[in-house]
Amino acid sequence: MAATQGFKPLPQSNVPPAPSHQASSAQRAPQHLRTPSNRKTIYDRNLNRTRTAELSRASFAYLFSEMVSYAQKRVTGIQDLERRLNEQGYPLGLRLLPLILYREPTRTSVRPNRILHLLQFVHGPLWRHLFGRTADAIEHSSSANNEYMISDNEPLVNQYISVPKEMNQLNCAAYVAGVIEGVCDGCGLKAAVSAHNGGTEMWPGKTVFLIRFEEEVVEREGLLEGKK
Repeated sequence: MAATQGFKPLPQSNVPPAPSHQASSAQRAPQHLRTPSNRKTIYDRNLNRTRTAELSRASFAYLFSEMVSYAQKRVTGIQDLERRLNEQGYPLGLRLLPLILYREPTRTSVRPNRILHLLQFVHGPLWRHLFGRTADAIEHSSSANNEYMISDNEPLVNQYISVPKEMNQLNCAAYVAGVIEGVCDGCGLKAAVSAHNGGTEMWPGKTVFLIRFEEEVVEREGLLEGKK
């Protein structure tokens, strides 16, 4: 009500009716748009219809390589490129959170509000939705109380990207880090997420996603632990 102070509603009788030719042109405007033969759009689909559907890897590889090429334009270095990939993935994480929660069973479809529950959500439902499997490990940093790590031994986003030798520090999984960051912020647990190369002899392409929560999130977690 406060936002409407100073404004007077117009009497309906003083508003002139729209000319008939404008109404008819507005009705004819959408006719040039192509619609499916069954007259249904994407908004008519059941949200659960594609729960187990899989995307062609060839299509994904082509699309993601184009995204990397687009992000690579006018960058100043590897960190700038990874930052752009992170920014591309962030809005996807914000939108995936309510969709995945909607598709989860009723007893588990609760928005995570604790750090451990959020990490388990990322490790399980989010990873299964994106890659058809869970992540490989969750770890808590021994040196910093606000840092956690999620490991993926074979990130799908890196399997079809050829990185030049002079850019061997580049990790295109920064896009997935942006998705994770969007999910964290969507849950109200703000964090900065980055992707790091953690290759071993057994898993040369291993990537570690470092999740660094803000201090107020850790303080809130400590208060909730103290109430138990």
